Amino acid sequence: MAADELRVAVEATDDGVVLIRVRGSLDGWSGPSGLVEALEAAADGGGRLTVADLSRLEFADSTGLHVLLDAQHRHAAAGVRLVLAGPLGTEVRRLFEVSGTLGAFTFADTVDAALTC
Repeated sequence: MAADELRVAVEATDDGVVLIRVRGSLDGWSGPSGLVEALEAAADGGGRLTVADLSRLEFADSTGLHVLLDAQHRHAAAGVRLVLAGPLGTEVRRLFEVSGTLGAFTFADTVDAALTC
């Protein structure tokens, strides 16, 4: 996998949880459409919880942040909880910190912890 490539894997459970595993770089160059589609489908799918596993996300920029903010709004409108799971890499965490968006999301240290949010 190239460093700038974005990989998205989706798993759904019988109890209304969608787990979206994100790997690589989430930026304008990586083409985030696969993640956008996965997040939209999760919000609109009638489930109760979406967990975005960002533990293998190596880099994210403002494009990635907008994808996640849009997903948060769409999930809230649909009544579906969205939790971002880590642990987050230093650069990714810094993006949330410097943009002032930490409070816009629910974070969990791990996927297992996110499942209990």
